[in-house]
Amino acid sequence: MLIELPVLWLVIVNVAAWPAIHMAAAWAGTQLPVAWFNPAQWLYRERALERGGRLYERVFAIRRWKRRLPDGAALFKKGFRKKRLQTTERDYLLRFVQETCRGEAVHWAVLACSTLFFLWNPWWVGLIMVSYAILANVPCIFAQRFNRIRLARMAASKA
Repeated sequence: MLIELPVLWLVIVNVAAWPAIHMAAAWAGTQLPVAWFNPAQWLYRERALERGGRLYERVFAIRRWKRRLPDGAALFKKGFRKKRLQTTERDYLLRFVQETCRGEAVHWAVLACSTLFFLWNPWWVGLIMVSYAILANVPCIFAQRFNRIRLARMAASKA
C-alpha cells in the first residue's frame, strides 16, 4: 500500500472508484474507432475450448442469466446497444460482432484497473477489489464471447 488513508476515506475512495473506472473505461471504449476491434485478432478469436458457444451454454448456463446483464451502451451517445438484435442484415451482424469485441475489451480494461486498488488499500482489501472485478466483469466477457460466436455464424450464413 503506497497511500495510507483513514478507514472512512478508504471506503469512500473504493466506493467512488468503481463507478468512475467502469464509466471511464466504457466511455473510452466508445471513442475508439470500430475498425480497431477486429474479431480475428488474438484476444477476440474463438477458442477450441468454447466449442461454438456450447461451453457457455452447458457449463455456465449463460442463456439463463445473460439477459439480466446491464447494457452500458445506452449511457453514451456513441454507444451501440447490444441488448437485442435490431435486424438480421449481414452488415448489422458484422458490426454487432465488432461491438462485442469493443465490449469485451472494455471489461478486460476494467479488470486490469482492479490492480490499482492495491495502491491505497491493505493487500487483503485489494484482493477483495480484484475479486469484485472478476465477479462483475467475467460474466460480461462470457456474454460478449458467446454472442460473438453466434452472431458471426449468423453473418456467415448470409454471405
